[in-house]
Amino acid sequence: MSGWATHEGIAIGLPREGIDTDQLIPARFMSTPRSEGYGQFLLHDLRRNEDGTLDPDFPLNSAAAQGASILIAARNFGGGSSREAAVYALADAGFRVVAAPSFGDIFTGNAVNNGLLPARISEDDAQALLDTLAIAQQGHADLDAANLSVGGLSVPFEIDAVARQKLMNGWDDIDLTRVHGEDIAAYREARVAACPWIIPRD
Repeated sequence: MSGWATHEGIAIGLPREGIDTDQLIPARFMSTPRSEGYGQFLLHDLRRNEDGTLDPDFPLNSAAAQGASILIAARNFGGGSSREAAVYALADAGFRVVAAPSFGDIFTGNAVNNGLLPARISEDDAQALLDTLAIAQQGHADLDAANLSVGGLSVPFEIDAVARQKLMNGWDDIDLTRVHGEDIAAYREARVAACPWIIPRD
């Protein structure tokens, strides 16, 4: 996974609260191999009418939203079950940034480990961005400055320092641990020397 510091892309708004992981990708699609791409299942049921046709009024279905990579949403995005496939669906659909006032905790971790920025913004800023995004517009995210710009509006976002480091370097949790490999080895050596009885005998 490659890291990134800034991202430019089309931004779209999804003015709904409580978009959960079951809505991001319904469970019935999770037996599909990841190699086939999960982007086709993103918000599958919400995007469609009862007869299965695409709802032209749903934000992701508009012509202007095609190729979008920045999603602005309302609060409590990514709650619900712990399925990592919800992040796969967003990433496979081309999204690199999701900004909302709040996120599900497990979703946040899964997002960062897959190179997707979960940018926490204030309720007021979320509403201002959603108002601006009545029509899709160009957006810019800057991880170092913790700033998101859409159209003529620029807002700060919150991101945990470790999460920022992982995104900028393209790391997951294993990569983050490997960075401290020398320190871990030195600690183990010192610990074994001080307490040799902790190592089981053959």
